[in-house]
Amino acid sequence: MTEGTNIFVRASEGEWDTTPDGNRRRIACYTDELMMVEFAFEKGGEGWLHSHPHVQSSYVAEGSFEVTIDGRTETLRVGDSFIVPSGLQHGVRALEKGRLVDCFTPHRADFLTT
Repeated sequence: MTEGTNIFVRASEGEWDTTPDGNRRRIACYTDELMMVEFAFEKGGEGWLHSHPHVQSSYVAEGSFEVTIDGRTETLRVGDSFIVPSGLQHGVRALEKGRLVDCFTPHRADFLTT
């Protein structure tokens, strides 16, 4: 994890944590304004429906996902992406083993305390 003026990040420096919904996440880097987090899912893994005040953009780095945002569901595959505006309910289901790279603005302080 990198904070502040450390602008180069190596994957080997990040630690994987288990999320409350049973998946894994690794904070790549963050400042007060922006945070990048990698999420790993096994096939069938779910990111529970939730909302937060942060704007989120996500990139499908591996696998395929059923993504629901504000009641609309789409299937996304490697290379696809989505944006979640502030406050909208959203969640994902892994159709196969996969990874999402999420960016949040501002950073998710709640991820730093777990």
